[in-house]
Amino acid sequence: MYTYAFLLFGHQCIHQAVAFLLADMAIGVEAARLLTHRAAWELDQGRRNTYYASIAKAFASDVANKNATDAVQIFGGAGFNSEYPVEKLMRDAKIFQIYEGTSQIQRVVISRILSDAMKARV
Repeated sequence: MYTYAFLLFGHQCIHQAVAFLLADMAIGVEAARLLTHRAAWELDQGRRNTYYASIAKAFASDVANKNATDAVQIFGGAGFNSEYPVEKLMRDAKIFQIYEGTSQIQRVVISRILSDAMKARV
């Protein structure tokens, strides 16, 4: 791993700031995975999954971009160097917010479904 690490009592330790970034990255990935599973489960139950699929797509693409940005930050100046895969991941992550409906469009879909649900209750 490229990050700043040091030895403490014979064990490699990662700086706490880097460890927290990695933990936040893992939290985002697992949350996105669960949202995706919920969308798939709704479909398996024979129900429309537009709402959950839109939430999963918007969240996962945002997490991918945040994680790529954090990875570049962890790598420091080397994160922009084309010799490291982080630089390519940063470029590739942005496409997830654009491809097959932007994150903004997903938010429009979500807000319309919420609005329709509120109108149905009144």
